[in-house]
Amino acid sequence: MGLVDIGKHDRTISFVVDTDSQYLFFVFAIPSLPANPTPKDLPAMLPKPRCFRHAAFTLVELLVVIAIIGVLVALLLPAVQFARESARRASCQNNLKQWGLALNNFEGTIRSFPSSWKPTTPIGTRVDGWSAQAQLLPYLEQGSAYNFINFDNSYTQQMLVPNTLPPAKISAMKVPVLICPSEKRTGIRFDAANIAEHAPLNYAANLGVWFVFDPATRQGGAGAFTPMQPTSGGEVTDGYSNTIAFSEVKTYTPYYRNAALANPTAPVPASVCSLGGQFKSDSGHTEWVDGRAHQTGFTSLFGPNTEVVCNVSGLPYDVDWTNQQEGAGTAVTSATVTSRSYHPNGVQCVMVDGSVHFISDTIHISIWQALSTRHGNEPAAVPK
Repeated sequence: MGLVDIGKHDRTISFVVDTDSQYLFFVFAIPSLPANPTPKDLPAMLPKPRCFRHAAFTLVELLVVIAIIGVLVALLLPAVQFARESARRASCQNNLKQWGLALNNFEGTIRSFPSSWKPTTPIGTRVDGWSAQAQLLPYLEQGSAYNFINFDNSYTQQMLVPNTLPPAKISAMKVPVLICPSEKRTGIRFDAANIAEHAPLNYAANLGVWFVFDPATRQGGAGAFTPMQPTSGGEVTDGYSNTIAFSEVKTYTPYYRNAALANPTAPVPASVCSLGGQFKSDSGHTEWVDGRAHQTGFTSLFGPNTEVVCNVSGLPYDVDWTNQQEGAGTAVTSATVTSRSYHPNGVQCVMVDGSVHFISDTIHISIWQALSTRHGNEPAAVPK
C-alpha cells in the first residue's frame, strides 16, 4: 500500500490517498502543544477565524420591494375605506330608524305629528319657534334634555343646564342621535363672545317641495310637517310608506335668507343666486332647536346632493335659499333647502312608517318630489 499526502485542510486534518486501493483517508493531527502553556500561547492554539460574505439587498431590489408594498397598500386602502363607510352608513340608518319610531310613538300619544315650527312668546317683532326634533326628544330617550325646555319661551331665553362645564343652554347641547357618523363638521357653534350657542344636526324634517308657510293665512306646505299647525296621520293620504319624514342634510351649510320677495316662483339651480337675500357663509343646519326651514328642515325642489353654487367674494358656495324666515316677517316662506350627505351617491331617509331607505342622487325629480308630499295623490313609491 502506498500512501500519498495530498495536503492539509487546516491545522488539524490531513488528506491521504492510498494509491493501491484508491481510498481516501482523513488523518486527524492534533497540533503539538507546549508542555506548560501560558496565556500568551492561547492565540496560536485557537483556530483561525474565517471571513464570510453576508447577503444584502441591492438598491434596485429595495426599490422593487417598496413599489410592491405601495401597490398592495393602494389596493387595500379603498377596501378599508369602503368598510368604514359601510359601518358609518349602518349607524346613520339606525339613527334615522330611531327618529321614525319616535315620530310614530308621538303620533300615537298626541294623535298628530309635531309642528315643524312651534312658535313661542314674541321678542319684539320677532317670533322664534321650536323644532319638531326638539318636541320628539322624550320619545328618543332624551327626556332629561326635554325637561330643561320651556316651550313657551324662545330657546334664546332658556335657563342654563345644570352640571355642564362651562355652563350652557339647551340649544348648545349635542343630541348624538341627530348626528350622522359620516358628517365632517360636528362641533358646537359659538357666538361672538365665544360662548357655546348652538349644536348642529344632520336629520331634517320634510317641509314639502317649495312653498313652506304663509304667515297671513297660517297655511303650511305639502310636507309631512308644517309650521304652527301640526299635521295628523290621517292627512298623509299618499301612505306612510310613500312619504318622507326626515332626510339627511349637511351641517354648517351656506345659505341666503330674507329676500322677502312677493310670491317668488320656483327657481332652477342656476338662477338661485340671482334671488338675493342676506348671505350666511356657514350657519345653516347648526341649530337643532330652531324650527325654521334653513335650520331643521329640507325641501325637495332639487334632487339629493344637487349643487347650487354661488360665488360670493370670489369664493364658491353650495347654498340653500329661504325667501323669509318663519316668524321674522310678513312675506311667504318658500325655500330650496336641499337634502345632502357625505355618503357616496345619495342620502338616507326615514319614511313616516319608520322604514329607512337610501335614495340615489339619480332619482327622477318627479319621484323625489312625490315622496316629499303627504297628499299629492302621486303614484310614487321608494325606488328599489
